[in-house]
Amino acid sequence: MARKTKPTSDRPTLVDVAREAGVSAITVSRTIRSPEIVSERARQKVEEAIRRLGYTPDPAASALASRSTSTIGLLVPSLTNNVFSDVLRGVYEGVAGTRYFVQIGNYRYSALEEEGLIRNFLSQRPAGLIVSSMDQTPAGRKLLETAACPVVQIMETSDDAVDMSVGFDQLAGVRVAAQHLLDCGFRRPGFLSARMDPRAQRRLGAFRDFAAEAGVLDENRIITTPQPSSVGLGGHLLEQLLARMPDTDSVLCNNDDLAVGALMEATRRNIAVPGELGICSYNDIEMSRHMVPALTAVATPRHAIGRRAIDMLLAEIAKPNSVTERHVDLGYELMVRETTCRKA
Repeated sequence: MARKTKPTSDRPTLVDVAREAGVSAITVSRTIRSPEIVSERARQKVEEAIRRLGYTPDPAASALASRSTSTIGLLVPSLTNNVFSDVLRGVYEGVAGTRYFVQIGNYRYSALEEEGLIRNFLSQRPAGLIVSSMDQTPAGRKLLETAACPVVQIMETSDDAVDMSVGFDQLAGVRVAAQHLLDCGFRRPGFLSARMDPRAQRRLGAFRDFAAEAGVLDENRIITTPQPSSVGLGGHLLEQLLARMPDTDSVLCNNDDLAVGALMEATRRNIAVPGELGICSYNDIEMSRHMVPALTAVATPRHAIGRRAIDMLLAEIAKPNSVTERHVDLGYELMVRETTCRKA
C-alpha cells in the first residue's frame, strides 16, 4: 500500500513562480491577490507557471503580510434549507473572478454555536463576514462590533446592525399576506410554524398583532412546534389545526415546506383549495409555484440578498467606508396564485 509522501522543504515558492513565468515576484503576488489589476498576458503566464510548479499560496503568510486572509466567512443557520441555498448562489456569483473564497459556517439555529463560529472565524483574520441573523448573543454581537473586518448582516432590515445590512421587512410581509387572506373573504385564519427560532417568533408576533387588530385572532388556530420544518410536518400541523378548529377557513404558513405539506394534506382529505381552505406561504421557493394548485406566497429576494451582500462587502474591503448605503431594504412581493383566489 502506497504511503502518503511527506511534505518537503523544497515546495515551490512565489519567487520560483516568478522565475518560471519570467515576471517579477510582485506581479505574481498581484496576480494571486488582485488579478483584475494585472494584464491578461502577464496573468496567463503566472497562472501557467503556478500550474506547472504546483504552487499553492500560504494563507498564513498572506495574513501576516496584509493583516487579513482572502477568506470571506459566511454564517448560515442551515445548509439544507432552500432559502439559504439561494443566498449562497448569490454570494458565489458575486465572488467569482476575485481573489477571495467563501468559507461557510453552519450554526444550526443556535445563537451559542453562532457565537463560537464568529469567534473562530475572526481568529483566522477574514477579509469580511456575512452573517445571516441579527440575533447574536451579547458576546457574539460584541465580537462583530469590534471585528477588524467589514460585516454584513442579512435577511432582515435594521438600523441596529453592527455595520451593514441587506434584507427586507419580514414582518410587513406577514401583514400583507394576512391582509390578502381577509381581502379574499377568509375570516377564520390560522397560522402554522415550526422550529420557532427568533425570526419565526417575530413572524408569529406580526400575525398575532395583525389578526387582533382585524378582529380575527383566535389563539386556538395557531399551531407551532420546535421541530425542524419539513413537508411532512406541514401536513401534520394542518391535521392538528383542523382537529382542534375544524371551521378554520385559511392558513398562513411560516415557510414553503409547511405550506406544501398543508396543501398535500388538504388534497388527501378532499378539502377544496381555495374553496374551503385558503393557503398562503412565505419565501416562494420554486416548488411552491409549481404545486397544483399553485401556492400564493410572499416572495423573498434571497438570491438578490446574497449578491448585494457580497458586492457591499467587496467594495468595503477594497476601500473602507466607501459604501454609503449601509442598510439596504430589497423588499418583497406577494405572489397571488390559485390557493387563495376564490372564484366570484
